[in-house]
Amino acid sequence: MFHVALRYFYTFFKHLITEIMTESSIHNLITNRENLERVLDNLKEGIIAHDLNRRIFFFNKEAERVTGFRREDVLGLDCHEAFGHPFCGGQCSFLNTKPIPEDYREYRINITTRSGETRRLEMSVTLMNNEEGRAFGVLASFRDLTDLLNLRLETGKITRFDHIIGQDSQMLQIYKQIQELAEYSFPVHIYGETGTGKELVANAIHNESIRAGAPFVPINCGALPEGLIESELFGHVKGAFSGAIRDKKGRLELADGGTVFLDEVADLPKPMQVKLLRFLQEGTFEKVGGEETKTINVRVISATNRVLKKEVQRHHFREDLYYRLNVIPIHIPPLRERKNDIPLLIDHFLEEAAERHGHPRHRVSKSALVVMLDYPWPGNIRELQNAVQFAIVRCDDGTIRPDNLPLELRQFQAPACRPGPTSKLNPEMVHIALQTAGGNKAKAAKALGVGRATLYRFLDAHPEIQDSLP
Repeated sequence: MFHVALRYFYTFFKHLITEIMTESSIHNLITNRENLERVLDNLKEGIIAHDLNRRIFFFNKEAERVTGFRREDVLGLDCHEAFGHPFCGGQCSFLNTKPIPEDYREYRINITTRSGETRRLEMSVTLMNNEEGRAFGVLASFRDLTDLLNLRLETGKITRFDHIIGQDSQMLQIYKQIQELAEYSFPVHIYGETGTGKELVANAIHNESIRAGAPFVPINCGALPEGLIESELFGHVKGAFSGAIRDKKGRLELADGGTVFLDEVADLPKPMQVKLLRFLQEGTFEKVGGEETKTINVRVISATNRVLKKEVQRHHFREDLYYRLNVIPIHIPPLRERKNDIPLLIDHFLEEAAERHGHPRHRVSKSALVVMLDYPWPGNIRELQNAVQFAIVRCDDGTIRPDNLPLELRQFQAPACRPGPTSKLNPEMVHIALQTAGGNKAKAAKALGVGRATLYRFLDAHPEIQDSLP
């Protein structure tokens, strides 16, 4: 096997060093097995290579360092046996059968090292072909991003996590919680107002876990007709009721091996709460009209825009089910409590709209941004996205101004400000703060002891300050 891999590695490294070595010297260096191993061992990336039967035939020193496994302990073994589980988790192309994977894939995964530590890797997987063009194995290279990601979280230098956008301290705590959950499959309950991004958080938990790559199945419990909820969740057999013309898998079974997201779980009727409780306790269920007991392996994440504990106190939700679901609670703050993230979110929505429609990217005027920072956003991020899209349609010169925004934003009157830091601002101190902060308004506002919206309003009233900055 290794002599076939030599030819593949020769081509691989030829592209890396062809400009500094001659063709013959490259050939002499890499076709020698010891030289090739020396080159691979000095890479800053971990390298694992295995055949189509998952037997590992190469494992470099960086792979040893990152994973904690020694080369001699894994060579010749099935990849899944060597590490005690699929190294790539749900992203593995060889989970059940032995399919020919894609020519090239990139993804991020969390692994558990030999010592039990969780590490975050950026993985590139390449299909290796022999001279006849037939696949003979897989080359996986990876970089350890754990320390970099932790540093960015600790210093607040991260503006997005998975598909979640935000840099507020409350969001950084949520990112850390998601990271901490990576190696566990405990039930998680997410609470947040409508439009705060509960499904995005649930998806991020799934993507960070070993189940990434397996199904993520969202279920809106409030949108399912009461008479069909059991069938939708657990499935049914042919003839179970009028219209059941064939066997059907339920959403839970479709999520087998992955994650099921029960959104608006407080809307489940009491009889379904009992059935869901039994499933959570035993991991088994029967389809509607069926007698066979099925067992599946899913991670359950639930969410609601109501306080579930209060629903229990009102006898609308079973207490025993509450404790089964609320093992790891995560609260998503409303947008009005993290207004520093509003400019980030606006930039994201503007960029997204420009890419989707092929138009030049719009910009937001300071006066329009002040209006959006003052508004309380009862619909949260979803309402902000709608407002940005509305303004893009209304805007005809590429710059969004207050009169392009929805009427409810323009008509909103912020409560009168109490006497405080605002009245103490003067042009000289604001100018000094901006200079010290290098023009960064968020830092300047923090140094001045005022909110960003307050600083923007002051700068609108004193445009000469901006003009005097270098």
